This record gives sequence, C-alpha cells and structure tokens, in this order.
Amino acid sequence: MKEPSGSSREMGEGYKYVSLGLTFAGGIIFFMGIGFALDRWLGWMPLLTVTGTLLGAVLSFLNIYWKLQADEAEYRQEHPGRRGKPGDRR
Repeated sequence: MKEPSGSSREMGEGYKYVSLGLTFAGGIIFFMGIGFALDRWLGWMPLLTVTGTLLGAVLSFLNIYWKLQADEAEYRQEHPGRRGKPGDRR
C-alpha cells in the first residue's frame, strides 16, 4: 500500500487536532447541559450549571492533555533522536 504524501498526511494531522478542539468544546457543553437539567429539576438554578461547566472544562482539558501526551510519546518512539515534531524551531 502506498504511503500518504506529505500534504495528505498533514491534512490528517490537522483534522486530528480539529477533532480535539471539538471534543474539548463538546465536553464543556455536555456537562453544562447536565448541570442545567439538574438545576431545573432540583430548583438550585445557578449552582449545578456553574459546577457542571467547570467540571466539564477540567475533565475536557485533562482528556486533551492526556491524548496529546500519548501522541508525543508515540512520535518520540517512531523518531528516536529528534527533540520535537517536524517544523518545530528549537
């Protein structure tokens, strides 16, 4: 099977990072929605919406951070001896 060319490989990398951004936003919106629904049901209006938003932000950030750390570790295994990704100015 033919190896993807440089530009198509870069497009795949770009889509991966766009997906991470959407995952981050989706996590915040999801937990905010759960907090809002619980607030409406329990009558505690701002408390659980704010808590859900903050919890969603923290959990989404950690999820993205762990995925990026795994991606960097995978890159370092594939390219021993390099310090950063191609194009990094170090």
